[in-house]
Amino acid sequence: MSDLQKYLTKRKSIDSEFAESYEEGYQAFKFGMLLKEARKNAGFTQLDLADKLQTQKSAISRIENHSEDIKLSTLEKFASALGKKLEIRLV
Repeated sequence: MSDLQKYLTKRKSIDSEFAESYEEGYQAFKFGMLLKEARKNAGFTQLDLADKLQTQKSAISRIENHSEDIKLSTLEKFASALGKKLEIRLV
């Protein structure tokens, strides 16, 4: 286990507020990475996708890097532009 992992494990065990916000932030980060990988796998740059969605490159960057607050309609457009469909599950 790395020093970082040891620190995180210890900090989460003694600080429940830290543990909760860390997990929320990590989930948002993973979701942003999923969107970025889907775009890249489809062969699009951020600019390509922005043009297809009739928006700015900075909007695509915000979606990929700050994915914690995205409208469902925006996600549906993002997926559709990549030739995908959006599926949502509660687990």
